[in-house]
Amino acid sequence: MGFFDRKVDSSYDAMFDFNRDGVLDLNEQGAQLDDFLQTIEEDSVENEEDDFDDLDWDELAEMDEDERREALEFVLSRPSGTDNDNRLQVILVVACSFILGK
Repeated sequence: MGFFDRKVDSSYDAMFDFNRDGVLDLNEQGAQLDDFLQTIEEDSVENEEDDFDDLDWDELAEMDEDERREALEFVLSRPSGTDNDNRLQVILVVACSFILGK
């Protein structure tokens, strides 16, 4: 057992014990850390995507022009294959609010 090695304590640790020796060496710990950081990054991106989902007229009425522009830019930047119905709805609502000056 090396200086930085540690014993497998949980099922999450066991997923990264590639040689099944019951100890996580530095390479296995690195893979575990990489997976953990990737999961955190994915959660962060998902939370950002939820910010402008399901906008309605009441929310748009309370937004200033910069917030409406940000919502429209966000919706337009999303991949076209994801949630097309919601994407079109938000684009229409934001565009109409610009036209109506709300």
